[in-house]
Parts: sequence; C-alpha cells; structure tokens
Amino acid sequence: MSEKNTLPAFLRAQRASVLAILDGLGEEALTTAVLPSGWTPLGMVEHLGDAERHWFQEVVTGTAGPPPGEHAPRTPAAAFVYYREQCRRSDEIFAATPLSATPRGRHPGPLGDEITDLRGVVLHLIEETARHAGHLDVVRELLDDRTGLGPR
Repeated sequence: MSEKNTLPAFLRAQRASVLAILDGLGEEALTTAVLPSGWTPLGMVEHLGDAERHWFQEVVTGTAGPPPGEHAPRTPAAAFVYYREQCRRSDEIFAATPLSATPRGRHPGPLGDEITDLRGVVLHLIEETARHAGHLDVVRELLDDRTGLGPR
C-alpha cells in the first residue's frame, strides 16, 4: 500500500475509534465532565472537528471561512454531524493534495514551523486523534465501566 493510501487509513481508524468509544452514550453522559479538566465527551468531538477543520481547511488550503455555529452550543446529533462533515472535507482535501504540498495557511506557534507539508499535517492529526481517543477510553470507563470499545 502506498504512503498516500496508508496515512489516511490510519487517520480513518482513529476517527472510527472515537466514534465507537462514544457509541451508545446518551445526551447526559455526552455532556458530563468526569475529568478535572472539565471537558465533556461531546466537547471532545467538537474539538476534534475543529482540529480537522483547522489543519486541513485553514492550514493546508488556507481557505476556511468562519466556523459554523461557533458560539452556539451544538446538540449531540449536530456535534457528530459537524465532526463527520469536517472529516469528509479533510479526506477530500487530502485526496486532492500531494503529500509534499506546502501549506497555504499557517498554524500559529512552533508547531506551525515544524509542519511543512501535507504529510506533517496528516501525521499530526493521526497523533491528536489517537491521543484524544485514549482520553475518551478513560472517560467511557469512568462513565459506565465499559472498555475495549474501539472499532471491530
């Protein structure tokens, strides 16, 4: 399998883990903060959607418009739709862009200096999504004692 096919496959697997871990949780659980940081599972889904949007639309293409409904709280259904839509758009951008393409936008701070092509963007998103999937694993166990909920 080529690198251009392998990288998005790993990202899709991590995204699927996030969704599988949260599958079956009701609105109360999705909006309950169980860690000292105060974030909720639903907030993490929105964060991951924002990360997809930022890295692929703002950084890779440099063309993202204002975030949809940024200041309005989303229902669980709307948050999952938002996440899936951002992932879909990221996949389209990835498919149409060479791995060596220089980003047209820029991430602020030192990380923006380190990520110099599409390859770096997708590797960063794989890492970020996997890290937060791990957080969600812990949260799910604290909410209802369920573990091992990644994709089958």
